Amino acid sequence: MTAGGRPAVRRWGVAVVASTAAVSVLVPMSTAQAAAGPSGITAKGAYLLDSGPNKKLWSKSADTRRQMASTTKIMTAMVVLDTRGVDLDRKVTVKQAYRDYVAREGASTADLKTGDKLKVRQILYGLMLPSGCDAALALADTFGTGSTRKKRTKSFISKMNKKADELGMSKTDFDSFDGISPTGKNLSTPRDMAKLARHAMKNSTFSGVVKAASTKQKATNGRTYTWYNTNQLLGSYNGAIGIKTGTGTAAGPCLVFAAQRGGRTIVGVVLNDANRYTDARKMLDWAYGTHTAMKLRQLPKSAQRD
Repeated sequence: MTAGGRPAVRRWGVAVVASTAAVSVLVPMSTAQAAAGPSGITAKGAYLLDSGPNKKLWSKSADTRRQMASTTKIMTAMVVLDTRGVDLDRKVTVKQAYRDYVAREGASTADLKTGDKLKVRQILYGLMLPSGCDAALALADTFGTGSTRKKRTKSFISKMNKKADELGMSKTDFDSFDGISPTGKNLSTPRDMAKLARHAMKNSTFSGVVKAASTKQKATNGRTYTWYNTNQLLGSYNGAIGIKTGTGTAAGPCLVFAAQRGGRTIVGVVLNDANRYTDARKMLDWAYGTHTAMKLRQLPKSAQRD
């Protein structure tokens, strides 16, 4: 998406994982490399977590608070998915206000069409793959409480902060449902975002969404949305299984990522990192004790960038 700074335009669809060209060559890492930790990481903040035992592997400025752009949407999704008795087949009608919002903010979009009806589970794809801020607003408006859209989105953000407290994200504050921070105080840390990612990836609906390189979804009127995942680590790094990009003027390029090899799941975070994919590869290679030659999956010209 374009959380605090703005990107392009895109579309959406269902859990169809597009096959992508991935070139991976595994070479054992030397003992010296393994002992030193991942080298040359340019991220201002980073964290690497062995998800199974919930063990920190390595970090850089782990507890420094920074804006995190559209990686915020991980929490947006989890507030929905952790709602008691949530009906993922509930239909949501797209309002013109959602389109007006992304136009006004210059935000990344799922290109939702006014009047279309989509299931909550479909809107989650529009949220996470093309980083749709219109999808984020649709969910906040639907799952928030109050008599006006402003009150509903405010209550939804309160739920995001409550969930952060429940997860022990003690240095995180949300002022936004999508990462476009109206006050500049939408802040988290690499450690906190790793906690959120670990929690999110345990949810089968969430993990199924974020591992999809692309998807096609049909609205009730038959309109088909085709969305591509902005996370180019998918289909590029051997074992990558998610999870979310983010880019903003204040936040810089961000990436929360996960990979699985041999039943071992590694979660990583890089905040404000111009080399986020290269750094993600370096961090994962260090964790797995390998060296991977990676060629990034290319996005179609029509796809959103985030």
